[in-house]
Amino acid sequence: MSGNTTPAQNTPPSITVLYFAAASTATGLTSERVPLPFSNASQFPLSALADVLAARHPGTQLGAVLAQSQWAVDEEMVDDPAGVVLKGGEEVAVICPVSGG
Repeated sequence: MSGNTTPAQNTPPSITVLYFAAASTATGLTSERVPLPFSNASQFPLSALADVLAARHPGTQLGAVLAQSQWAVDEEMVDDPAGVVLKGGEEVAVICPVSGG
């Protein structure tokens, strides 16, 4: 018996978050890997992700940016974030509002 464990067994499921425009400016990142904080039956609602991301970036304007942004999951725009459950492995993009003139 070697006693070795596979790292994937101890690693919580995660997602890749893509930041654009004001979200990228607020975080200083264009993307990051975010572990999912499962609290219930290994499912995490997309509607709760903004709070998790804002907590990962305290002292920034990210929370305010996310409050006005939309989401895309695996390159599909999301109309109802409460209806989307993240399970791990997804690519989630923060789509900031665009102003024009």
